[in-house]
This record gives sequence, structure tokens and C-alpha cells, in this order.
Amino acid sequence: MTLYGRLKEVRDESYREFQSKLVPNIPPETIVGVRTPEMRRIAKEVFESADRDAFLSDLPHRYYEENLIHFFVLSMIRDFDECVRRVEAFLPYVDCWPVSDQATPKAFRKNHEKLLPYIRKWIASEHVYTARFGIRMLMNEFLDEDFREEYLSLVAAKQGEDYYLKMMVAWYFATALAKRYDETVPYLEARRLDEWTHKKAIRKAIESFRVTDAHKEYLKSLR
Repeated sequence: MTLYGRLKEVRDESYREFQSKLVPNIPPETIVGVRTPEMRRIAKEVFESADRDAFLSDLPHRYYEENLIHFFVLSMIRDFDECVRRVEAFLPYVDCWPVSDQATPKAFRKNHEKLLPYIRKWIASEHVYTARFGIRMLMNEFLDEDFREEYLSLVAAKQGEDYYLKMMVAWYFATALAKRYDETVPYLEARRLDEWTHKKAIRKAIESFRVTDAHKEYLKSLR
């Protein structure tokens, strides 16, 4: 059975309608309507099958769920060099925020030194979802023990008017306020972000349970 055939077997029409509203920038006819646990199960089957390489090379995919499954499969590749090569081949075909945001390759977590140059390149990309993915990887992987203040400047300097790119910058700074408040708050005090992103980052930080009440009160004064 084809991958599309497997997706059709577990499709949910009401969920397809929900997803169509959640991802309005892609044609609704490209959405089959499959829930994430089912896609992860299928991705595991693809990863373990003899058809894995053929699937990963067959780009572009036609369906939204195929793109999600593609990233789920990539996230299971343990060899860093193979994984990042496959990610770079796929990123130009990413066309919406859920595909950009769903998966974090396991191989990235133990290879930060090798990963960082790729993150810098992805953030510099003019392709919205490549840049968004790069910022998300910086957020996921480099706000803890491997954090450097220069990463805040890297994200703050990212220019672009696309809604999904600006939301990612806001999300990054809101998360940085939760994890690295002392280093991050000066960027809000100096208004280093554009006005819309500045306000969105503060709003998301205020809504976060990881930011203290005292910090939230101060952030409100910076809106």
C-alpha cells in the first residue's frame, strides 16, 4: 500500500477541516486529515522500511501529512551528518509552520558544535520556513548550558515582514525571557525588536507559567 493509502485509512474529516483553518496558507485539498499520533506511527514504519530512502528523496511531496512524516522520519536518523544533509535537502520544500515546528532531530542534541554553523545559515535564509526552523533550533538547543548572549543578537537582527517569521522571533524571545531573563530583558528595554514583535514577545512571556510574577509586572511596563 502507498503512503497516501495508509494516510487515507486513518483520516478524520473533522480533523481535516480543523487543520485547514489552522494552516490557511496551503491548499486545503493537500490536507488528508490525520492526527499526529497516527503520523508518528506511520513515520516509524517508513523509517524502518526498505522504502525509507526512496520516500526521503521523492520531493516535493503532494500532501501536508507527507511533509510532516518526512520530518518525523528525519528526527529518527541518529547519524548527524546524514541527518543534517537530509534536513538541508528538505527545508526548501517546507511550506507552513506546523511542518517547520513539529520535529527536532535527535542527532542535533549531542552535536551542538557541528550544528551551530547550520543554524546560522538557516536563520540567514530568505526562505521563511528555513529561517523559522533555524530560530526554533536555536531556541530548543541553545538556551540552556550552551547559551551565548550573541544568539539573542542573531535573532533580533533577523529582518522580515512575514507573520510566521515574526511570530517565531517573538516566541524565541519569550522563551529566552523564561530561561535567560537577565541577559534577555535588556533587548526589550532597548526595543531591539520591531514594535509588533516586541509587544508579541512580551505578551507571550506574560502568558508563560515559566516567567515569575515579578518579571511579568516589569515586562508589562515595557509594552
